[in-house]
Amino acid sequence: MTALPAAAETLAPVIEAGAFFDCEVLEVRHYTDTLFSFRTARPQSFRFRTGEFVMIGLAGEGKPTLRAYSLAGPSWDDALEFYSIKVEDGALTSRLKHIQPGDRVLVGRKPTGTLVLDALLPGKRLFLLSTGTGVAPFASIVREPDVYARYDQVILTHTCRTAAELAYSQDLVAGLKDDPLVGESAPEKLVYFSSVTREDGPQTGRITDLIQSGLFFQSIQQARFDPEHDRVMICGSLAMLEELKAIFGELGFTEGSNARPGSFVVEKAFSGDGI
Repeated sequence: MTALPAAAETLAPVIEAGAFFDCEVLEVRHYTDTLFSFRTARPQSFRFRTGEFVMIGLAGEGKPTLRAYSLAGPSWDDALEFYSIKVEDGALTSRLKHIQPGDRVLVGRKPTGTLVLDALLPGKRLFLLSTGTGVAPFASIVREPDVYARYDQVILTHTCRTAAELAYSQDLVAGLKDDPLVGESAPEKLVYFSSVTREDGPQTGRITDLIQSGLFFQSIQQARFDPEHDRVMICGSLAMLEELKAIFGELGFTEGSNARPGSFVVEKAFSGDGI
C-alpha cells in the first residue's frame, strides 16, 4: 500500500486505499479505562446491511493489523460508528485506543455478517442478546426503522462485568427517544434489560443463568421463548454463544444464515474481548 502523507489535516475525509477506505476519525468517546467508541467519515459509496461487520485497521502501517468490527451506527447515518475494548497488549487495540479526531482508520470495503434481518424468518418478538462489546451490532439494529416495522417488540439485553461498562448501551437506549427515524416507535416497542456479573446491581448474573432460572422473563414481564413467534440474535463471548446456541437448540429454534433464514442467528466472527 502506498504510504500516505504524514499531515492528516491535508487529507480528504475519505481516501481510497486499495482494499480499504482510509477514513478520518471524527469523534472519540471513552466510557471506562477499557471501553471506547469512535466515529469516522463515511465513504459515499459505502453501503451495509444493519448488523454487519467490517475489517478495520490503522493507516500508515506497511501491512496493517486487521480485526472484525461491527458497524455500530445505523445504515442511514452519514458517519461510521464503532465500539471497542482496550486491550493493553492487543495487536490492534493497544494502539487504536489512542486515536483522536483527525487521525486515520482503515475501513474494509466489504461488510458482511449473519446478524441481519434477512437471516431470520418473520416473527413477532426480536431478542438481541449481548455481552460486552457484542452489543455493537445491536446499536445499529435498534436504530433501524425496518426493525420496528417487522416486529411487535424488540428486547435488547446487555451483560457486562460492572455497571460502568453498561454506559454505552444505556446512553444508546436513552437517546432513542430523540432519534430522527425511530424516535416514535422505539420507546413504545423496545425493552432494555441489563445485568452485571462482578458486582451487585439491579440484576446480577450471566444472561444464560438468568434465562434458565426464569428471572430474565420475570424482570421484563414477558413470556418465555417461543420458537414459533420469537426471533433471536446473539453476539458476545464464545462461551455465551455456545451456551445460548445449546439452549435455543433444545427449545426447537433453528439457526439461520444469509442463505437459509431461521429462528436465531449468532455472529461467529465476533472475537470476544481479546483484540
